Amino acid sequence: MASPMMPPTPRPHRSIAGPVVLILMGVLFLCGTMGILEIHSLERLFARFWPALLILWGVIKLIEYEQAKRLGQPARGIGVGGVFLMLFLIVTGLIATQAARLNWKDIGEHIQIGDDEGLDEIFGGSTFNYSDELSQEIPAGGSLHVTDERGTITINVADTKTMKVSVRKKVRAEKEQDAENYNSKTKPQITVADKIVTLNANTQGAGDKGVTTDMDIYVPVNTSLTITSGRGDVTIAGMSSNVDITHHRGEVNINDHTGNVTLNLDGSSARLAHLKGDVTIQGKANEVAVEDVDGAVHLNGEFQESVRLVRVSKAVTFRSSRTEMEFSRLDGRLDLDSGDLRADSLTGPMRLTTHSKDITLEGLSGDLRLEDQNGTVSVGLHKPGNIQIDNRKGDVQVTIPPNTAVKVEARTREGEIESDFDEIKVDNRDRESSASGSLGANGPRLALNCEKGSIEIRKGTVAVVPPAPPAPPAAPGKPGKATKALPAPKAAPVESEN
Repeated sequence: MASPMMPPTPRPHRSIAGPVVLILMGVLFLCGTMGILEIHSLERLFARFWPALLILWGVIKLIEYEQAKRLGQPARGIGVGGVFLMLFLIVTGLIATQAARLNWKDIGEHIQIGDDEGLDEIFGGSTFNYSDELSQEIPAGGSLHVTDERGTITINVADTKTMKVSVRKKVRAEKEQDAENYNSKTKPQITVADKIVTLNANTQGAGDKGVTTDMDIYVPVNTSLTITSGRGDVTIAGMSSNVDITHHRGEVNINDHTGNVTLNLDGSSARLAHLKGDVTIQGKANEVAVEDVDGAVHLNGEFQESVRLVRVSKAVTFRSSRTEMEFSRLDGRLDLDSGDLRADSLTGPMRLTTHSKDITLEGLSGDLRLEDQNGTVSVGLHKPGNIQIDNRKGDVQVTIPPNTAVKVEARTREGEIESDFDEIKVDNRDRESSASGSLGANGPRLALNCEKGSIEIRKGTVAVVPPAPPAPPAAPGKPGKATKALPAPKAAPVESEN
Protein backbone atom coordinates (compact mmCIF):
# COMPACT_ATOMS: atom_id res chain seq x y z
CA MET A 1 0.00 0.00 0.00
CA ALA A 2 1.46 3.38 -1.09
CA SER A 3 2.27 5.85 1.67
CA PRO A 4 0.28 9.07 1.60
CA MET A 5 2.05 12.03 -0.04
CA MET A 6 3.12 14.85 2.29
CA PRO A 7 1.59 18.21 1.44
CA PRO A 8 4.14 20.59 -0.10
CA THR A 9 5.78 23.04 2.33
CA PRO A 10 4.28 26.45 1.74
CA ARG A 11 6.72 29.04 0.49
CA PRO A 12 7.25 32.00 2.83
CA HIS A 13 5.72 35.27 1.77
CA ARG A 14 8.10 37.94 0.48
CA SER A 15 9.01 40.49 3.15
CA ILE A 16 7.72 44.03 2.75
CA ALA A 17 10.28 45.58 5.12
CA GLY A 18 12.72 46.58 2.36
CA PRO A 19 10.07 48.09 0.09
CA VAL A 20 8.53 50.06 2.99
CA VAL A 21 11.91 51.58 3.92
CA LEU A 22 12.66 52.41 0.29
CA ILE A 23 9.22 54.01 -0.17
CA LEU A 24 9.70 56.13 2.95
CA MET A 25 13.15 57.28 1.81
CA GLY A 26 11.83 58.01 -1.66
CA VAL A 27 9.00 60.15 -0.26
CA LEU A 28 11.45 62.20 1.80
CA PHE A 29 13.81 62.79 -1.11
CA LEU A 30 10.85 63.63 -3.37
CA CYS A 31 9.85 66.32 -0.87
CA GLY A 32 13.38 67.69 -1.13
CA THR A 33 13.47 67.80 -4.93
CA MET A 34 9.98 69.37 -5.10
CA GLY A 35 10.96 72.13 -2.66
CA ILE A 36 8.57 71.02 0.08
CA LEU A 37 11.58 70.42 2.33
CA GLU A 38 14.91 72.20 1.97
CA ILE A 39 17.80 69.95 1.00
CA HIS A 40 19.78 71.11 4.03
CA SER A 41 16.83 70.32 6.32
CA LEU A 42 16.49 66.90 4.70
CA GLU A 43 20.19 66.22 5.28
CA ARG A 44 19.86 67.17 8.93
CA LEU A 45 16.75 64.96 9.32
CA PHE A 46 18.52 61.95 7.81
CA ALA A 47 21.69 62.54 9.89
CA ARG A 48 19.63 62.62 13.07
CA PHE A 49 16.85 60.05 12.53
CA TRP A 50 18.32 57.40 10.19
CA PRO A 51 18.34 54.74 12.99
CA ALA A 52 14.52 55.03 12.95
CA LEU A 53 14.57 53.34 9.52
CA LEU A 54 16.38 50.33 11.02
CA ILE A 55 13.87 50.26 13.88
CA LEU A 56 10.98 50.35 11.37
CA TRP A 57 12.61 47.53 9.41
CA GLY A 58 12.97 45.44 12.56
CA VAL A 59 9.35 46.04 13.64
CA ILE A 60 8.05 44.94 10.23
CA LYS A 61 10.21 41.80 10.29
CA LEU A 62 8.97 40.97 13.80
CA ILE A 63 5.33 41.35 12.72
CA GLU A 64 5.96 39.14 9.69
CA TYR A 65 7.62 36.49 11.90
CA GLU A 66 4.67 36.36 14.32
CA GLN A 67 2.18 36.21 11.44
CA ALA A 68 4.05 33.34 9.74
CA LYS A 69 4.25 31.47 13.06
CA ARG A 70 0.50 31.84 13.59
CA LEU A 71 -0.23 30.47 10.09
CA GLY A 72 2.28 27.64 10.47
CA GLN A 73 4.44 29.00 7.70
CA PRO A 74 8.21 29.49 7.71
CA ALA A 75 9.40 33.06 8.24
CA ARG A 76 11.46 34.60 5.48
CA GLY A 77 14.97 35.82 6.30
CA ILE A 78 16.47 39.15 5.40
CA GLY A 79 18.01 38.00 2.14
CA VAL A 80 21.07 39.23 0.25
CA GLY A 81 19.32 42.36 -1.02
CA GLY A 82 18.14 43.24 2.46
CA VAL A 83 21.66 42.80 3.87
CA PHE A 84 23.09 45.18 1.27
CA LEU A 85 20.32 47.74 1.91
CA MET A 86 20.90 47.54 5.66
CA LEU A 87 24.66 48.02 5.27
CA PHE A 88 24.02 50.96 2.95
CA LEU A 89 21.76 52.59 5.54
CA ILE A 90 24.25 52.07 8.37
CA VAL A 91 27.27 53.38 6.44
CA THR A 92 25.54 56.41 4.94
CA GLY A 93 23.82 57.15 8.25
CA LEU A 94 27.10 57.14 10.19
CA ILE A 95 28.76 59.35 7.58
CA ALA A 96 25.84 61.79 7.63
CA THR A 97 25.87 61.96 11.43
CA GLN A 98 29.59 62.69 11.62
CA ALA A 99 29.34 65.26 8.83
CA ALA A 100 26.51 67.03 10.65
CA ARG A 101 28.67 67.34 13.77
CA LEU A 102 31.46 69.11 11.90
CA ASN A 103 31.75 72.90 12.01
CA TRP A 104 31.65 73.48 8.27
CA LYS A 105 31.79 77.22 8.82
CA ASP A 106 35.10 76.93 10.62
CA ILE A 107 36.42 74.44 8.05
CA GLY A 108 35.55 76.89 5.29
CA GLU A 109 37.56 79.53 7.09
CA HIS A 110 40.56 77.24 7.50
CA ILE A 111 40.66 76.34 3.79
CA GLN A 112 40.00 80.00 2.99
CA ILE A 113 37.02 79.67 0.72
CA GLY A 114 36.70 83.33 -0.12
CA ASP A 115 34.57 83.82 -3.20
CA ASP A 116 30.86 83.26 -3.21
CA GLU A 117 30.96 81.41 -6.52
CA GLY A 118 33.20 78.79 -4.92
CA LEU A 119 30.80 78.48 -1.99
CA ASP A 120 27.88 78.11 -4.40
CA GLU A 121 29.66 75.31 -6.25
CA ILE A 122 30.54 73.45 -3.06
CA PHE A 123 27.45 73.99 -0.91
CA GLY A 124 24.86 74.67 -3.58
CA GLY A 125 22.50 77.57 -3.99
CA SER A 126 23.14 81.09 -5.24
CA THR A 127 24.32 84.36 -3.75
CA PHE A 128 21.94 87.33 -3.56
CA ASN A 129 23.15 90.87 -2.81
CA TYR A 130 21.34 93.49 -0.72
CA SER A 131 22.23 96.96 0.57
CA ASP A 132 20.98 99.25 3.31
CA GLU A 133 21.71 102.60 4.99
CA LEU A 134 21.47 103.41 8.71
CA SER A 135 22.21 106.47 10.82
CA GLN A 136 22.31 107.32 14.51
CA GLU A 137 23.46 110.34 16.47
CA ILE A 138 26.41 109.61 18.76
CA PRO A 139 26.12 111.26 22.22
CA ALA A 140 28.95 113.58 23.23
CA GLY A 141 31.71 111.49 24.79
CA GLY A 142 29.88 108.34 23.73
CA SER A 143 31.24 104.99 22.57
CA LEU A 144 30.29 102.61 19.78
CA HIS A 145 30.05 98.82 20.20
CA VAL A 146 30.03 96.88 16.93
CA THR A 147 29.29 93.16 16.51
CA ASP A 148 29.60 91.36 13.18
CA GLU A 149 30.01 87.58 13.17
CA ARG A 150 30.64 87.39 9.44
CA GLY A 151 31.73 90.35 7.34
CA THR A 152 34.19 93.20 7.07
CA ILE A 153 34.06 96.29 9.29
CA THR A 154 35.54 99.58 8.09
CA ILE A 155 35.66 102.58 10.45
CA ASN A 156 36.17 106.06 8.99
CA VAL A 157 35.95 109.60 10.37
CA ALA A 158 32.60 111.33 9.89
CA ASP A 159 32.19 115.06 9.24
CA THR A 160 29.23 115.29 11.61
CA LYS A 161 28.18 113.98 15.03
CA THR A 162 25.91 111.43 13.37
CA MET A 163 27.01 107.86 12.71
CA LYS A 164 26.28 106.66 9.19
CA VAL A 165 26.40 103.01 8.20
CA SER A 166 26.52 101.65 4.68
CA VAL A 167 25.54 97.97 4.60
CA ARG A 168 26.39 95.47 1.86
CA LYS A 169 24.90 92.05 2.47
CA LYS A 170 25.39 88.73 0.70
CA VAL A 171 22.85 85.97 1.30
CA ARG A 172 23.33 82.42 0.05
CA ALA A 173 20.11 80.52 -0.62
CA GLU A 174 18.59 78.09 -3.08
CA LYS A 175 15.77 80.44 -4.13
CA GLU A 176 15.34 84.20 -4.25
CA GLN A 177 12.25 83.91 -2.07
CA ASP A 178 14.33 82.23 0.65
CA ALA A 179 17.01 84.92 0.30
CA GLU A 180 14.38 87.65 0.74
CA ASN A 181 13.18 85.95 3.89
CA TYR A 182 16.72 85.65 5.29
CA ASN A 183 17.46 89.27 4.40
CA SER A 184 14.40 90.55 6.26
CA LYS A 185 15.39 88.58 9.37
CA THR A 186 19.01 89.77 9.38
CA LYS A 187 18.58 93.54 9.28
CA PRO A 188 21.37 95.31 11.25
CA GLN A 189 20.15 96.65 14.57
CA ILE A 190 21.08 99.85 16.45
CA THR A 191 20.36 100.33 20.15
CA VAL A 192 21.27 103.19 22.48
CA ALA A 193 21.78 102.90 26.25
CA ASP A 194 23.05 106.03 27.99
CA LYS A 195 26.19 106.97 26.02
CA ILE A 196 26.75 103.54 24.49
CA VAL A 197 25.56 102.97 20.92
CA THR A 198 25.44 99.31 19.86
CA LEU A 199 25.48 98.28 16.21
CA ASN A 200 24.74 94.59 15.62
CA ALA A 201 25.09 93.21 12.10
CA ASN A 202 22.60 90.48 13.11
CA THR A 203 24.02 87.93 10.66
CA GLN A 204 22.54 85.08 12.73
CA GLY A 205 19.03 86.52 12.80
CA ALA A 206 17.77 83.77 10.47
CA GLY A 207 19.98 81.03 11.91
CA ASP A 208 23.06 79.75 10.16
CA LYS A 209 21.97 80.69 6.64
CA GLY A 210 25.23 81.89 5.10
CA VAL A 211 24.66 85.64 5.56
CA THR A 212 27.67 87.96 5.19
CA THR A 213 27.30 91.63 6.15
CA ASP A 214 29.99 94.16 5.26
CA MET A 215 29.67 97.54 6.97
CA ASP A 216 31.30 100.91 6.24
CA ILE A 217 30.85 102.99 9.40
CA TYR A 218 31.43 106.75 9.67
CA VAL A 219 31.67 108.09 13.23
CA PRO A 220 32.99 111.23 14.99
CA VAL A 221 36.77 111.16 15.33
CA ASN A 222 36.83 110.84 19.13
CA THR A 223 34.31 107.98 19.46
CA SER A 224 35.63 105.10 21.58
CA LEU A 225 35.31 101.76 19.79
CA THR A 226 34.62 98.23 21.02
CA ILE A 227 34.45 95.74 18.16
CA THR A 228 33.65 92.02 18.15
CA SER A 229 34.22 90.45 14.76
CA GLY A 230 34.11 86.94 13.34
CA ARG A 231 35.28 86.07 9.87
CA GLY A 232 36.16 89.27 8.05
CA ASP A 233 38.70 92.09 8.20
CA VAL A 234 38.53 95.14 10.47
CA THR A 235 39.99 98.44 9.23
CA ILE A 236 40.26 101.68 11.22
CA ALA A 237 41.87 104.89 9.94
CA GLY A 238 42.31 108.39 11.29
CA MET A 239 40.51 107.96 14.63
CA SER A 240 41.43 109.62 17.95
CA SER A 241 40.04 107.29 20.60
CA ASN A 242 40.68 104.10 22.50
CA VAL A 243 39.96 100.90 20.57
CA ASP A 244 39.23 97.42 21.92
CA ILE A 245 38.85 94.66 19.31
CA THR A 246 38.03 90.97 19.75
CA HIS A 247 38.67 89.27 16.43
CA HIS A 248 38.37 85.72 15.06
CA ARG A 249 39.79 84.74 11.66
CA GLY A 250 40.82 87.62 9.47
CA GLU A 251 43.01 90.70 9.67
CA VAL A 252 42.96 93.89 11.72
CA ASN A 253 44.35 97.04 10.07
CA ILE A 254 44.75 100.30 12.03
CA ASN A 255 46.49 103.38 10.60
CA ASP A 256 47.07 107.00 11.67
CA HIS A 257 45.46 106.44 15.03
CA THR A 258 45.64 108.39 18.27
CA GLY A 259 44.66 106.46 21.38
CA ASN A 260 45.33 103.12 23.04
CA VAL A 261 44.68 99.94 21.03
CA THR A 262 43.86 96.54 22.56
CA LEU A 263 43.51 93.47 20.32
CA ASN A 264 42.24 90.05 21.47
CA LEU A 265 42.97 87.76 18.55
CA ASP A 266 42.02 84.19 17.74
CA GLY A 267 43.66 82.99 14.53
CA SER A 268 43.88 86.54 13.15
CA SER A 269 46.63 88.81 11.85
CA ALA A 270 47.26 92.46 12.73
CA ARG A 271 48.89 95.35 10.86
CA LEU A 272 49.24 98.60 12.79
CA ALA A 273 51.10 101.72 11.66
CA HIS A 274 51.53 105.34 12.80
CA LEU A 275 49.95 105.15 16.24
CA LYS A 276 50.11 107.54 19.17
CA GLY A 277 49.24 105.47 22.22
CA ASP A 278 49.93 102.09 23.78
CA VAL A 279 49.34 98.85 21.88
CA THR A 280 48.34 95.54 23.51
CA ILE A 281 47.97 92.38 21.43
CA GLN A 282 47.04 89.10 23.11
CA GLY A 283 45.59 85.70 22.28
CA LYS A 284 46.45 83.47 19.33
CA ALA A 285 47.73 85.48 16.38
CA ASN A 286 49.13 84.69 12.97
CA GLU A 287 51.20 87.50 11.46
CA VAL A 288 51.70 90.71 13.48
CA ALA A 289 53.31 93.90 12.13
CA VAL A 290 53.50 97.07 14.25
CA GLU A 291 55.26 100.19 12.95
CA ASP A 292 55.87 103.72 14.22
CA VAL A 293 54.29 103.64 17.66
CA ASP A 294 54.59 106.65 19.96
CA GLY A 295 53.84 104.56 23.03
CA ALA A 296 54.46 101.14 24.56
CA VAL A 297 53.82 97.77 22.88
CA HIS A 298 52.75 94.67 24.85
CA LEU A 299 52.46 91.28 23.14
CA ASN A 300 51.18 88.30 25.12
CA GLY A 301 50.03 85.02 23.60
CA GLU A 302 50.96 82.60 20.85
CA PHE A 303 52.20 83.97 17.52
CA GLN A 304 52.03 81.33 14.82
CA GLU A 305 53.85 83.00 11.93
CA SER A 306 55.92 86.14 12.51
CA VAL A 307 56.15 89.34 14.53
CA ARG A 308 57.66 92.55 13.15
CA LEU A 309 58.17 95.71 15.18
CA VAL A 310 59.54 98.93 13.69
CA ARG A 311 60.30 102.07 15.70
CA VAL A 312 58.61 101.91 19.10
CA SER A 313 59.31 104.93 21.33
CA LYS A 314 58.56 103.29 24.69
CA ALA A 315 58.86 99.89 26.40
CA VAL A 316 58.23 96.63 24.54
CA THR A 317 57.19 93.44 26.34
CA PHE A 318 56.70 90.05 24.71
CA ARG A 319 55.37 86.87 26.33
CA SER A 320 54.77 83.49 24.69
CA SER A 321 55.22 79.84 25.61
CA ARG A 322 58.80 79.93 24.24
CA THR A 323 59.99 83.49 24.59
CA GLU A 324 59.95 86.26 27.19
CA MET A 325 61.40 89.61 26.24
CA GLU A 326 61.33 93.23 27.34
CA PHE A 327 63.34 96.33 26.53
CA SER A 328 63.04 100.11 26.79
CA ARG A 329 62.66 101.28 23.18
CA LEU A 330 63.26 100.30 19.57
CA ASP A 331 64.71 102.79 17.09
CA GLY A 332 65.18 100.21 14.37
CA ARG A 333 63.46 96.93 13.55
CA LEU A 334 62.77 93.59 15.21
CA ASP A 335 61.75 90.40 13.39
CA LEU A 336 60.71 87.26 15.24
CA ASP A 337 59.58 83.90 13.90
CA SER A 338 59.72 80.28 15.02
CA GLY A 339 63.48 79.94 14.55
CA ASP A 340 65.02 83.41 14.51
CA LEU A 341 65.03 86.68 16.40
CA ARG A 342 66.74 89.63 14.71
CA ALA A 343 66.79 93.20 15.96
CA ASP A 344 68.79 96.37 15.49
CA SER A 345 69.04 99.72 17.25
CA LEU A 346 67.27 98.79 20.46
CA THR A 347 67.82 100.20 23.93
CA GLY A 348 67.92 98.35 27.24
CA PRO A 349 67.66 97.39 29.94
CA MET A 350 66.72 94.29 27.93
CA ARG A 351 65.77 90.88 29.26
CA LEU A 352 65.43 87.97 26.82
CA THR A 353 64.77 84.31 27.66
CA THR A 354 64.07 81.82 24.88
CA HIS A 355 65.13 78.48 23.41
CA SER A 356 65.70 76.91 20.00
CA LYS A 357 66.21 80.31 18.36
CA ASP A 358 69.13 81.94 16.59
CA ILE A 359 69.44 85.45 18.03
CA THR A 360 71.03 88.43 16.31
CA LEU A 361 71.07 91.82 18.03
CA GLU A 362 72.82 94.79 16.40
CA GLY A 363 73.38 98.29 17.77
CA LEU A 364 72.42 97.37 21.33
CA SER A 365 72.61 100.11 23.96
CA GLY A 366 72.16 99.61 27.68
CA ASP A 367 71.96 96.54 29.90
CA LEU A 368 71.23 93.03 28.62
CA ARG A 369 70.27 89.72 30.25
CA LEU A 370 70.03 86.97 27.63
CA GLU A 371 69.37 83.23 28.08
CA ASP A 372 69.13 80.84 25.14
CA GLN A 373 69.64 77.18 24.34
CA ASN A 374 69.86 75.17 21.13
CA GLY A 375 70.65 78.27 19.10
CA THR A 376 73.42 80.72 18.24
CA VAL A 377 73.71 84.20 19.77
CA SER A 378 75.28 87.19 18.03
CA VAL A 379 75.28 90.60 19.74
CA GLY A 380 76.70 93.82 18.31
CA LEU A 381 77.18 96.47 21.01
CA HIS A 382 76.74 100.22 20.52
CA LYS A 383 76.82 101.82 23.97
CA PRO A 384 76.81 98.80 26.28
CA GLY A 385 75.74 98.63 29.87
CA ASN A 386 76.04 95.53 32.01
CA ILE A 387 75.80 92.50 29.74
CA GLN A 388 75.26 88.85 30.68
CA ILE A 389 74.71 86.14 28.07
CA ASP A 390 74.10 82.49 28.98
CA ASN A 391 73.78 80.00 26.14
CA ARG A 392 73.52 76.20 26.18
CA LYS A 393 74.32 74.11 23.12
CA GLY A 394 75.17 77.03 20.89
CA ASP A 395 77.86 79.54 19.98
CA VAL A 396 78.12 83.12 21.23
CA GLN A 397 79.64 86.04 19.34
CA VAL A 398 79.93 89.56 20.75
CA THR A 399 81.20 92.54 18.76
CA ILE A 400 82.62 95.50 20.71
CA PRO A 401 83.05 98.86 18.95
CA PRO A 402 86.36 100.70 19.31
CA ASN A 403 87.04 103.00 22.26
CA THR A 404 84.51 101.14 24.41
CA ALA A 405 85.30 100.54 28.04
CA VAL A 406 84.17 97.10 29.23
CA LYS A 407 85.37 94.41 31.65
CA VAL A 408 85.15 90.93 30.09
CA GLU A 409 84.67 87.60 31.86
CA ALA A 410 83.94 84.58 29.70
CA ARG A 411 83.70 80.84 30.34
CA THR A 412 82.70 77.90 28.19
CA ARG A 413 82.57 74.15 28.58
CA GLU A 414 83.31 71.88 25.59
CA GLY A 415 84.22 74.85 23.42
CA GLU A 416 86.93 77.39 22.66
CA ILE A 417 87.24 81.17 23.10
CA GLU A 418 88.64 83.55 20.48
CA SER A 419 89.35 87.27 20.99
CA ASP A 420 90.52 90.14 18.77
CA PHE A 421 91.74 92.09 21.80
CA ASP A 422 95.23 91.67 23.30
CA GLU A 423 93.92 92.99 26.62
CA ILE A 424 91.73 89.92 27.02
CA LYS A 425 93.69 86.89 28.18
CA VAL A 426 92.35 83.59 26.81
CA ASP A 427 92.96 80.18 28.42
CA ASN A 428 91.69 77.34 26.20
CA ARG A 429 91.71 73.87 27.73
CA ASP A 430 90.34 70.48 26.74
CA ARG A 431 87.03 70.69 28.58
CA GLU A 432 86.81 74.20 30.00
CA SER A 433 88.01 77.52 28.60
CA SER A 434 88.02 80.99 30.11
CA ALA A 435 88.94 84.55 29.26
CA SER A 436 89.17 87.80 31.19
CA GLY A 437 90.43 91.34 30.76
CA SER A 438 89.48 94.99 30.70
CA LEU A 439 89.13 97.36 27.78
CA GLY A 440 89.50 100.92 29.03
CA ALA A 441 88.82 101.87 32.60
CA ASN A 442 85.75 101.66 34.82
CA GLY A 443 83.63 100.01 32.15
CA PRO A 444 80.51 97.86 32.67
CA ARG A 445 80.82 94.09 32.87
CA LEU A 446 80.45 91.73 29.94
CA ALA A 447 79.82 88.21 31.28
CA LEU A 448 79.60 85.36 28.75
CA ASN A 449 78.76 81.79 29.79
CA CYS A 450 78.49 79.01 27.26
CA GLU A 451 78.00 75.24 27.31
CA LYS A 452 78.84 73.06 24.33
CA GLY A 453 79.66 76.04 22.16
CA SER A 454 82.41 78.49 21.30
CA ILE A 455 82.74 82.15 22.28
CA GLU A 456 84.04 84.85 19.93
CA ILE A 457 84.87 88.39 21.12
CA ARG A 458 85.29 90.55 18.01
CA LYS A 459 86.46 94.09 17.38
CA GLY A 460 83.86 96.09 15.52
CA THR A 461 83.77 99.36 13.65
CA VAL A 462 81.92 102.54 14.56
CA ALA A 463 78.25 101.60 14.51
CA VAL A 464 75.83 103.86 12.69
CA VAL A 465 72.66 103.99 14.75
CA PRO A 466 69.55 105.92 13.59
CA PRO A 467 68.89 108.99 15.71
CA ALA A 468 66.26 108.49 18.37
CA PRO A 469 62.91 110.14 17.63
CA PRO A 470 62.06 113.06 19.91
CA ALA A 471 60.41 112.08 23.16
CA PRO A 472 56.74 113.07 23.45
CA PRO A 473 56.02 115.89 25.89
CA ALA A 474 55.13 114.67 29.36
CA ALA A 475 51.55 115.18 30.48
CA PRO A 476 51.12 117.92 33.09
CA GLY A 477 51.56 116.52 36.59
CA LYS A 478 52.67 113.13 35.19
CA PRO A 479 56.43 113.13 34.73
CA GLY A 480 57.95 110.18 32.99
CA LYS A 481 59.29 107.34 35.14
CA ALA A 482 63.01 106.67 34.96
CA THR A 483 64.08 103.18 33.97
CA LYS A 484 65.96 101.38 36.71
CA ALA A 485 69.33 100.01 35.63
CA LEU A 486 70.16 96.35 36.14
CA PRO A 487 72.87 95.40 38.65
CA ALA A 488 76.27 94.42 37.30
CA PRO A 489 76.33 90.76 36.23
CA LYS A 490 78.65 88.13 37.51
CA ALA A 491 80.16 85.38 35.42
CA ALA A 492 78.40 82.19 36.38
CA PRO A 493 80.57 79.19 37.27
CA VAL A 494 80.81 76.42 34.72
CA GLU A 495 78.41 73.63 35.56
CA SER A 496 79.70 70.17 36.27
CA GLU A 497 79.07 67.40 33.79
CA ASN A 498 76.33 66.05 36.03
